[in-house]
Parts: sequence; C-alpha cells; structure tokens
Amino acid sequence: MSTLAISTAREVFELLREDLLAIEEELGRDAVSNVRTITEIAEYLREGGGKRIRPSLLLLSAKALGYNSPGMIRLGAVVELVHTATLVHDDIIDGADTRRGRPSANTTWGNEKCVLAGDWLYMQAFHLALEERNFKVLDLLIGLTQQMVEGELLQIQKLGRPVSEAEYYDLIFRKTACLFSVSMQLGAALAGAEPAQEEAMARYGRAVGLAFQIVDDVLDLTATEEVLGKPVASDLREGKTTMPVIHAMDHGTAVDRQLIRQVMEDGGFTRTSKEALQEVLHRNGSVEYAMAAADRYAEQARKALVPIAESEFKRALLWVPDFVVARDK
Repeated sequence: MSTLAISTAREVFELLREDLLAIEEELGRDAVSNVRTITEIAEYLREGGGKRIRPSLLLLSAKALGYNSPGMIRLGAVVELVHTATLVHDDIIDGADTRRGRPSANTTWGNEKCVLAGDWLYMQAFHLALEERNFKVLDLLIGLTQQMVEGELLQIQKLGRPVSEAEYYDLIFRKTACLFSVSMQLGAALAGAEPAQEEAMARYGRAVGLAFQIVDDVLDLTATEEVLGKPVASDLREGKTTMPVIHAMDHGTAVDRQLIRQVMEDGGFTRTSKEALQEVLHRNGSVEYAMAAADRYAEQARKALVPIAESEFKRALLWVPDFVVARDK
C-alpha cells in the first residue's frame, strides 16, 4: 500500500478513534455468556482482531448525516458480532484450519461447540439491536441475515463447478457486500435520513463491498501465506470459483482449464503448483481483469455519495474505496 494511503488510513482512524475504542469495549461486554465455553470462543474471536471496516462504515454513514449518539456504538458492535458469527460458521463449513494467521476456533473447540457459539453471537447481535427500539433497524438486520444464509447455501450448491460472472456477483453480494450495504443503511437509519440519502448510502456500501470481495479473491490467489494468514488459493482448493478463475477458464487454453480443474479436484497442489496456477492467471490477464472490476466498483461507490453534504466524514468515505482496492491483505 502506498505511503499516501497509509497516511490517510491513520487520519481516518484518528477521526473515529474514540468511537472505535467504545465499540471495542462494547464488544468486550457483549462477548460474555453464562456459559464459559461461549465466552471463551467469543473472546478468542474478538482478540483475533480484524479491520473493523463494517463498524467504521456505520460510524461514517451516521456521522456524515449528522448523527452522533450512543446508538451508533451499539449498532457498530452489532454489525461486528454478525460478521464474527458468519466467520465462525464459514470456517466450520469450509473445514478451515486457520483464520487471520491463528488456528480457527473450530480446530480448538470443535465444530459442535463453535456452530452453537456462532448462533449465540447472532442472537446476541439481535438482542443488542433491540435496545434501539427501532423497527427499521430490525428489518434491515433480518433481511441481511436471510441474504447471508441464502448466499452460504447457494455457494455450497455450486462447490466444485464453474460459475458464471452473474452467479459470482450474486454470491459475493449475499456473502459480503450485503453486510457493507446494511452497515451504511443502519447509520442512515440512526440519523433519520431521507430515503434518497439512505439509498445513496446503501449503493455506496454495496459497491465498496463488491470491490472488497473481488480484491479478497485476487489476494487469495496472488498473496503469500504469511501475508494472508491462511494457505494460498484456499477458495479454489475448497471448490469455489472466483472472478480471476472464471476469467481464466473463459479465456485460457484447454490446458489452462485442466490445470485449474486439477487444483479443484485435488483440493490442493498435488498434480500442479501454485506458481503454475499464478502463471495461468497472469498470462490470461485474469488478475488485471478482476482488479479493473474492483476499480469500477470503487468509482461507483464514490459517485454514490454525490447527494451527501460535504464534511470530513464524507471525505473519509470517499477515501475508503481506495483503501479497499490498494490493500495487500
């Protein structure tokens, strides 16, 4: 990431520092259950860190629309709890061994305990959201949860076979971009935004979320295991077809397609190497194709903010797409 991007990231963090610290404290309180195992799993997941990009987007959305009250701290914790619950369930479904460079929770506590802990986190998020006494907030969270569960089921159905770009976009909207979009809408709901403002925030979140997931999928194929905190090409090994792979399958040779299928069939690099896979992707311009799509969504996000009044919070939102596209992990 460029020096300018790092400098801007620090400025945005400073802008939200106190609120993010308050959300972290809220998460610490909310991760406590009467059942010790749930508390242990929840605390382990919280300590794993993360970018906290979803709570940050909610804060920026609310503040850009003139809201600055405790509700945004509460709902910032809610979206992070929902995100954490999805990660727990994803790791169980994928049989993942690592998450952010540490053993995934299911390798320590087992699938049975972790799936229940993930359910508890979902319910804790809704319990916390209820304190807002706002039907709009609950409606958004219910719709979000349904979309994410449907996305997970659709992905399972498509494992091990190529998907079209349209199918891919539907999947990544449900699994990733929907939460970005709803995070922005929740901030707007707290601020009592006009319908046009809420729609602008929703479009922004959707576009940023799509860009975020496309870049994630590129990094999964091109970054090192040390940077990723998980094995390279984890998605392909699990039978998931992402945008660079879709492009290479569509534009590569029969030999290229066979190499990709071998990785999917073997669940790893048994008959080929990760270097050979990366050569196929680069030779066909598949990485560049995917990154160009991410850039287009970043620009869509910036354009979505036209109806929002100028402020330091809007300026921060205008920078976020650059961070999403330029990040290296």
